[in-house]
Amino acid sequence: MFIQVIQGRATNPPGIRRDLGRWRRLLAADADGWLGSTTGITEDGWSITVVRFASEAQARRNRDRPEQREWWRDASQHLARVVSHDAPKVHTYRDGGSDQAGFVQVIQGHSDDLERMASLARDQDEVLAREAPHILGVTVAEHADRPGDFTQIVYYTSEQDARSYDHDPPIEEDEAAQVERRRLLTNLRSFDLRDPQLLTPSDAPTY
Repeated sequence: MFIQVIQGRATNPPGIRRDLGRWRRLLAADADGWLGSTTGITEDGWSITVVRFASEAQARRNRDRPEQREWWRDASQHLARVVSHDAPKVHTYRDGGSDQAGFVQVIQGHSDDLERMASLARDQDEVLAREAPHILGVTVAEHADRPGDFTQIVYYTSEQDARSYDHDPPIEEDEAAQVERRRLLTNLRSFDLRDPQLLTPSDAPTY
């Protein structure tokens, strides 16, 4: 899987949503290798879009399509301070995500040891499945432009469930891993997508 993360300050949220819908109607069918998109706007006005492709080559071909370029010229007028990240290395846990998610949290930060972070997450996959059913999936995208930086997307059943879990005591067998994860992470910032748009091709088997 290859991921593109596009983010910026939404100067016209209705315009962004309208153009995303237009992309789904008019351009998605011809986007070779497109697996789906997760997008939303935070309450303080940040727009986050995570686009998944089967491969980097297919993502670049889509980016180079004339109709895609024309669409982006229109859509980007609704954004300021736009930043994009390509992520050729992606980790998924519990299937990565779900179209049934009612709340999505995007976390960005840095780690000097992303391989160790991935290993810790894999070790806790079964614990999450058993003890945290409200977490439907997690995807972590490593930024190619800034080694060590990442975007993590967490798909929850609802915001209420996510907040309740935050106040629960740590699962005993997960506590040591949580301590190590906190030590490995720096420069964290999070974006809450309370009304996420979850788009997939009509024939896609997953989120």
